Amino acid sequence: MSQAEAKRGTMGQQKSGMTQNNTSQPGRLRPEELVPSRYAVRVGEIDVLVVSDGVLPLPTAMLGHNADPTARAAWLKDMFLPPDAFDWALNVVVVRSGGQTILIDAGLGLDPDLNLPRAGQLTKRLEAAGIDLGSVTDIVLTHMHMDHVGGLLVDGVKERLRPDLRIHVAAAEVKFWEAPDFSRVSMPPGFPDALRAAAKRFTEEYRSHLRLFDEEQAVAPGVVATRTGGHTPGHSVVRVASGGDRLMFAGDAVFAVGFEHPDWYNGFEHDPEEAARVRVRLLRELAETGGLLVATHLPFPSVGHVAVEGDDFRWVPVFWDY
Repeated sequence: MSQAEAKRGTMGQQKSGMTQNNTSQPGRLRPEELVPSRYAVRVGEIDVLVVSDGVLPLPTAMLGHNADPTARAAWLKDMFLPPDAFDWALNVVVVRSGGQTILIDAGLGLDPDLNLPRAGQLTKRLEAAGIDLGSVTDIVLTHMHMDHVGGLLVDGVKERLRPDLRIHVAAAEVKFWEAPDFSRVSMPPGFPDALRAAAKRFTEEYRSHLRLFDEEQAVAPGVVATRTGGHTPGHSVVRVASGGDRLMFAGDAVFAVGFEHPDWYNGFEHDPEEAARVRVRLLRELAETGGLLVATHLPFPSVGHVAVEGDDFRWVPVFWDY
């Protein structure tokens, strides 16, 4: 079945709890957003919905702080991006499989001290997609940076979640944030303190919901979280597989510049060398399998394939089906 045929299937059915439309509904007089920030994909028998939490304006130097500034500037120019700062996408994913509704990562939430007003949109965008927070049975965290857990710290969110909610996260990640090491990162001022505070508060508020795993955890039929390390010690990816179709949510293992320059170190990577090795390994896997890739900071909707390009890689975005 083609992706177009699949998307006209159960993703659009009422029972899925997700709406099919990726474009504005023509009957609305005052749409809240001109283009709804969600995109539906069908992976075999599994429904996947990519939802944008907004964008993060960050310095371009964080794309590759070990790169020659001239080479980095040339890449930005080739991509028609501004030289000093640009908006990073911030994507999360909702998966429906085996009667479970799984939220993968939770967006930024709110941190006014960092001046990131265009992110933290997840709650209203889930509502716009017809997804009730109370229907979420499981949450998988790729890692505990605040742009992945902060949405759970917004006032009123915890009260709307199920009392039996399961939050799956690598044990190494929780351990790391007990005394995090920022000696290898290259972040703007204020971020390390904000990240520490968000991780600490998240652990305190949701400790009873945590379901820790060492290397791998089957979350639902066809949905498996696997620890990769690198970006953070417990960073994980989520693989979705059904009926011969595959999709990987790679979290922060892959950034837009990482296809052509997988050896460039991102400013948020706590172990840059290992993060680069993880990136190459995952991109090779995706190129070999032909599976779909979705990642946190690839331009929305972030759905595409990976091709080998000489010694590096090339990202091939899917044609939008709407």
